[in-house]
Amino acid sequence: MNTATPSNAPTDVPSEHVTITPSILYFGTPVALLSTENEDGSFNLAPMSSAWALGHVIVLGLGTEGQTAHNLRSRRDLVVNLPAPAQWPAVERLAPLTGRTPVPVDKRASFRFEPDKFAAAGLRPQPSVLVRPPRVAECPMQLEARVARARPDASGEFLVVEARVLKVHADPRIVVTGSQHIDPAAWSPLVYNFRHYFGLGPELGHTFRSQTA
Repeated sequence: MNTATPSNAPTDVPSEHVTITPSILYFGTPVALLSTENEDGSFNLAPMSSAWALGHVIVLGLGTEGQTAHNLRSRRDLVVNLPAPAQWPAVERLAPLTGRTPVPVDKRASFRFEPDKFAAAGLRPQPSVLVRPPRVAECPMQLEARVARARPDASGEFLVVEARVLKVHADPRIVVTGSQHIDPAAWSPLVYNFRHYFGLGPELGHTFRSQTA
């Protein structure tokens, strides 16, 4: 019997696994800054990391008590701004702030009310084209979007939002010249990996469906 290991077999498989109970499952997801409109016509800016895309629909997971969820229940426009890894300090400046007043009970120990999130983070608002909330000028990618559906998640603790992307803005330095494609060698999202910030490492390969070399 041939017992040789196939050449494509993984070489780093653990001999056994351990069962753990993580406090939260942020297992490496991109960070986004969501800009939304408040009741008084001012704008809120909030970091989040539970987002993924289905074609041109972005699915967002938001805490039900936050100002962003409150805004999107009645004002459907938003911008999903995607920061680069070097911008993590600005994201972290936003992390302990809330645009909700009074501050929700479950946030009072760690959060404080801040009406001007852009200034607090050291970021600049930039007018959008199709929606009212502004874009974040410093973010290399900005997705203008509109909520199509919002509903509670299975636990009742979060709001699941499906938003259609209406317009994509990109820093020309991360776009393949002469195309409509983001250059994956030039663009690196800021990744939230078990509550730590990371960028991407070197490219390992690409799928057969990739339209860029």
